[in-house]
Amino acid sequence: KMLEIMGRTKVWCDIMSLTIPDGIFLDKLIEGLSTIVENAKNAEKPVVIRILVGNIIGAPARCTYLVKKLTKNLSEDANIHLWVGAWRKGVSWNHAKLIAVDGRYLLQGGHNLWDAHYLKNNPVHDLSMEMEGRITHDGHLFANSQWRYIRRKQLTRCGYVIDRFIPDAVLVPWKSRVTVTEYPVNKASEFPPIYNADLVPKYEKPSGSVPTLSLGRYGRLTFGRPSDDAFIAMFGSAKTIIRLSIQDLGPVCVPKTQIALPGCTWPKPYLNALAEAIWDRDVKVEIVVSNPGSVPGGLNPLEANYGNGWSCVDCAAEIIKRIQKEFKNNVDDVALRTKVENNLRICYIRHAGKNVYDDGKSIGNHSKFLCIDNIASYTGSQNLYVCDLAEWGVLIDDKSETEKILEDYWNPLWEASFIETDCDVQKVMDSLQINRDGEPVNKFLPGGKKKLDDAAKMASVRRVLVEEDTTFP
Repeated sequence: KMLEIMGRTKVWCDIMSLTIPDGIFLDKLIEGLSTIVENAKNAEKPVVIRILVGNIIGAPARCTYLVKKLTKNLSEDANIHLWVGAWRKGVSWNHAKLIAVDGRYLLQGGHNLWDAHYLKNNPVHDLSMEMEGRITHDGHLFANSQWRYIRRKQLTRCGYVIDRFIPDAVLVPWKSRVTVTEYPVNKASEFPPIYNADLVPKYEKPSGSVPTLSLGRYGRLTFGRPSDDAFIAMFGSAKTIIRLSIQDLGPVCVPKTQIALPGCTWPKPYLNALAEAIWDRDVKVEIVVSNPGSVPGGLNPLEANYGNGWSCVDCAAEIIKRIQKEFKNNVDDVALRTKVENNLRICYIRHAGKNVYDDGKSIGNHSKFLCIDNIASYTGSQNLYVCDLAEWGVLIDDKSETEKILEDYWNPLWEASFIETDCDVQKVMDSLQINRDGEPVNKFLPGGKKKLDDAAKMASVRRVLVEEDTTFP
């Protein structure tokens, strides 16, 4: 599918992911680029390809490496201009996953471009969506702001020395880091152009189009977090049922414990909105989460770990605690227990009732899917646990299309996964006094900032390119 979408490119292709691709994903990206080059032979202007990834703490982005891999077999007269860039600002970086082509064709959702996670044994579950239409313009525009930050940061005095001249494969200790590599050198500009809808071919609105809305956030690049507000509004609008397929609700833990990292907390605004929906409006809430500590593809927990360590009971208890806090004058244990029994169902992801693969390894879930009243649904890159990254996804505000998604995705998922004992009512009620937040940290006190930085490093995705390659350092 990724190859197919790229192959439709005539003018402009944006690709965004958490890190650079590997394995079969890299092979298909190279193949897709070759198709674009073929399409571009008779084009008046070079086709623009912008690839943007996150510059994760502890894992340099290696943009130059990727450019060399992608262009190794291209002819010198290939009519394309290619840029690969990455950025980090504090503990924010790109986490969106999308391919946007010519303002028309879009593939977006939760899938990273990692071979071992998806294409080997014990793959993690994920959800992405192919779309066609004007919503694709929003994907291009979302990339624009991140490319602007890369340009702005690299043109500073500090950026000129650190970001431009220190090789992007070198690990540097600075809080912020941007890198960009262009191709062909001396023909393409140092930074890519900024997308505008006037640059791509016009087309009629596809038949069967439905209302959609892009939801995104830029982490520390901006002050606001619009998609966070949108999720809260979605929960607040629910009248009958909220359905979630997510990786986790709780914060990242100290490995092999249920102790949240210092400064890490549960997403109180989301939990408040869910609590209000359950208590005030009698809304049903159904949630599928990853089995804690799921590791795909024979990797180790430092390379991949889906599920932050919390149980379904923990997730339910934190929602119920918000009911106690928000409605403390009107809550008694009997009414609370009734709400847990009738309105809140949380389970681990399963295959036909089993939460492990045949070799005993647990099944992971990396999807980010929200559905409200069987009318509107979101698919995208944003987790609900607290993590201040740049995210993007699409809300489909159409009952008929949402019902199709439920039929294709949610209904089989819920039928295979739901077991009532995952969220035992008595265990939930007995655990309401547990404090599951991480140690409070004041970043303005001595040592406080270091604790937060250490927690951010531990919570970061630790992933390096394992493949040995002597051709491209």
